[in-house]
Formats: sequence, C-alpha cells, structure tokens
Amino acid sequence: MTEMQWNAGCYDERHGFVAEYGNVLLDLLDIRPGMEVLDLGCGTGHHAAKMAEQGAVVTGVDSSPDMIRQARLLYPGINFKLQDATALSGEQQFDAVFSNAALHWMQEQEKVLAAVCGVLKPGGRFVAEMGGKGNVGLVTGAISAVLEKHGYKTQAARKVWYFPAPGAYAALLEQTGFVLRLLQYFDRETLLEDADNGVADWLMMFGGALFEGIPEAEQQDLAREAQELLRPSCYRNGRWYADYRRLRFVAEKPLPPETEVKGER
Repeated sequence: MTEMQWNAGCYDERHGFVAEYGNVLLDLLDIRPGMEVLDLGCGTGHHAAKMAEQGAVVTGVDSSPDMIRQARLLYPGINFKLQDATALSGEQQFDAVFSNAALHWMQEQEKVLAAVCGVLKPGGRFVAEMGGKGNVGLVTGAISAVLEKHGYKTQAARKVWYFPAPGAYAALLEQTGFVLRLLQYFDRETLLEDADNGVADWLMMFGGALFEGIPEAEQQDLAREAQELLRPSCYRNGRWYADYRRLRFVAEKPLPPETEVKGER
C-alpha cells in the first residue's frame, strides 16, 4: 500500500481537534527546564512548540515531508527531522518521548517500541495516546460497506490503522522492556469541524488509503454515501461526530539494576 500522503495545511485548518485533544498529555510529561523530549509523529509541530515554551529542548520527527515542512515554517527555532519511527538513532538520548495520535499509523509496532526504548535514557518516560480497539468503528464500518457495495472489495478489506486492545498493547510494552505506569482506555466522541460534511471530510483526510485505485471524481461521492449511512448515529444538533476510542499510556524505561558491592571477608 502507498504510504499515507498528508496535506499539512488542510490538517491544521480543518482538523485542529487532533492537536487540541492531545494537550492533556503534556501534563503527564511533567516538563522541567532543560528536559530533552522527542515528539514522535510531531505533525505540524504544535505540541513541540508548547513543550519548548515550558522549557523543554524538543526534537520533532515525522515521516511526512509536508508535515515537517510546515512545522519548520511555523516554528523555526525547533529541531524537526524527517524520519521514520523505526529508524530512530540511539546516538541522541532523551528524557521523554511524546506521541499524540501517531502510533496507530505505524504497523510495525514491535520495531517502533524497540526504537523508542533505544532512544530513551534509563528512567525516561514514554507518554502517548493513540486509537484503541474499536476506534472509529462506526465510520470504518460505513465506508467499508459502501466500498463493498460498489465493488471495491480490495479497498474495503485494507488495514489502514493499528488500533490495539489495551491488554495486548500493555503486554507489547512490557515485552519491549518498559514498565507500565498508566494505561487508560476510553470512549471520546469527537466533534468534527465541518458542520455539513464532517464525516466525509474526515474520511478524505484520514482514510485516503481506502480510496487508492478509485477515480478521484468518485471518491468524494463514496465518502458522502458513507456519511449518510451514519446520519442516525453520528449527526445531531446540526453537527457531525466521530466515535473515537482512545488508548493513553505512560511507560518507563527502567533504571539498570544496582551493582552489588561485596566487601572483603
């Protein structure tokens, strides 16, 4: 499958809720002046900027050239790098790794977690939120049904996101070597910004991989057809909502065991 292509301007202009909802994670970081933080999947850099304002030394990485380009334009004083999460280098060590709404785009989770562990200092924290099992289940169910109806069976069966069950992800963190300090799994119905075509707009922004191989002139019509299926469940008081379900966690890279000093006998 072709890698997700991002439109950074549209992302900021019409999907700002992604960054806004992630602000609560910053409290879990407990930022101190001089603290070195890696923002993994930094997008257009808004959280990196907030951390820098609080005194952190921030490095932002993202695999999207358009996102990194926009982040550098918006916040030229912060170090942003175009980099895949599985290719993080352990040459620079961080006090914390932060990630908001990015991990569920990464299919090679074992490699990602190993890379994160590799760049954390002993005692460092990994603070993140991602989609959990069942995230946008109504939305994805509707678009899959529409794609099937129109004969796009390959697209309907595509695995675009990684939305893990909390128990399975906790086990994966622990297998990587992390100590889990906090795990929250919760529903968070999310107001979409476009009052007229909120779900269709969401699908065109975040579900682009589902439409690969479909003529562009037809894609919007399919997204709107899926939206209409969701009107009874996702539309009220003139606004559209998405059925988000989130997985939030704080994990820690343990300190090395203390070396026992044996005295002479």
